[in-house]
Amino acid sequence: MGPVLAAAVILDPKNPIDGLCDSKQLSEIRREALCVQIKASALAWALGRAEPEEIDELNILHASLLAMQRAVESLMVTPDVVLVDGKFSPSLQMETFAIVKGDVTEPEISAASILAKVTRDREMVEYAKRYPGYGIEQHKGYPTRAHLEALIRLGPTPGHRRSFGPVKALVVEQE
Repeated sequence: MGPVLAAAVILDPKNPIDGLCDSKQLSEIRREALCVQIKASALAWALGRAEPEEIDELNILHASLLAMQRAVESLMVTPDVVLVDGKFSPSLQMETFAIVKGDVTEPEISAASILAKVTRDREMVEYAKRYPGYGIEQHKGYPTRAHLEALIRLGPTPGHRRSFGPVKALVVEQE
């Protein structure tokens, strides 16, 4: 459920940040601390997003690439080269390299991963306040067993992606 978020970060080579790695390997407390540090010491950073409706229209891969493109285009400093985590790159004016597991090997990608995850998790906690009973504050919108059970019990919210199989089935069932 919810949007897909991407971040773009230009780190300051004179001010390295210790502890950058794949955001999923970090505790929430460590991600939060690194998020503050990244925002304070990076030369530039920006967020991009694609909303659930765009995900439904484009599919998750193309919506993710769109979010990445929006993040890079929102930077206050134009990069010469863009490193992207994964197999595919967004359409950009500058040279772009897709790096599988880049969030493990490239500090800039790790930093971007951390900013995007922290921001999205915070949004999901706020969303949970508007839609209690789904456990969103725990699972952050990912398709856990508890989330799927709540979805069946309560039905989809406006933030649920209609193209996601279990949501799609419930929407068709309700029509």
